[in-house]
Amino acid sequence: MTDPREHVARYLWGREVLDEPEYFLAGDRGELLKTLRVGPGAASAASGGPPGLGQLSRSGSREEILAIEDMETLGQVAGACTRCSLHQTRTKVVFADGTAAARVLCVGEAPGANEDRTGVPFVGRAGQLLDRLLVSVGFPRSEVFICNVLKCRPPGNRNPLPEEIEKCSPFMLRQVELVSPAVIIAFGTFAAQTLIGTKDSLRHLRGRTHVYEGFPLVATYHPAALLRNPGWTRPSWLDLQLARRIADGDHAPRTLRSEDERQVPEAGEAPQPAQPPPDQLSFGGRDV
Repeated sequence: MTDPREHVARYLWGREVLDEPEYFLAGDRGELLKTLRVGPGAASAASGGPPGLGQLSRSGSREEILAIEDMETLGQVAGACTRCSLHQTRTKVVFADGTAAARVLCVGEAPGANEDRTGVPFVGRAGQLLDRLLVSVGFPRSEVFICNVLKCRPPGNRNPLPEEIEKCSPFMLRQVELVSPAVIIAFGTFAAQTLIGTKDSLRHLRGRTHVYEGFPLVATYHPAALLRNPGWTRPSWLDLQLARRIADGDHAPRTLRSEDERQVPEAGEAPQPAQPPPDQLSFGGRDV
């Protein structure tokens, strides 16, 4: 027998779509629709299935997205998302890569052309460099969780718009909550500024520990920037060493060991004693 709530839900949903008024003795339409989980998926909600995934993908509130209970469902909602205009130009949603049981969560800015084509974050030459950097401090890619602030590529790789960040940020926050990492690594100026909530330059943000929603965060250069500026590799490696110490449970070091380690060397500067093994970080070219 069909649950009576399903009939009520379908009726109220139809009235809302038609923008026809409905009157109640107590409460309002919004409260009742939320209670009944109205919208596409209402039938599955009534039968015990995933509640209203289609509606969440189109117009779910921040609170509703943050209430999603598992990564698989969150990925389904993000995969069908039309909450901002980027869905009109994307090829694939780039949700994440890696394990939700990770101790380390890596966050970038937004998908590029390779990511948009494959649906996987951090691929191409920048992704290969990221893999080598992570391995050099004991973080194989298979053991970390990788995502972006935005799940869809902005046209022409332009900077994300405030509305796009607002619409997409609940997905990233819920990813962080579900993974519950020991440390977050923000790669690039945009990701670092967005998560930390500042306009300070990356030069001033890196080399120390910040906090995002209660989780320790280390900011460093994006691998694509390292391809253009090889002299920044050592500072980035030191940032990852800081993240490694935090992941291992050493919360005492809030900054790098000295001011010198926080400075950006000039391109072509002679290697320093703490430089990582060259065979792990060698790369060529200056373009992504």
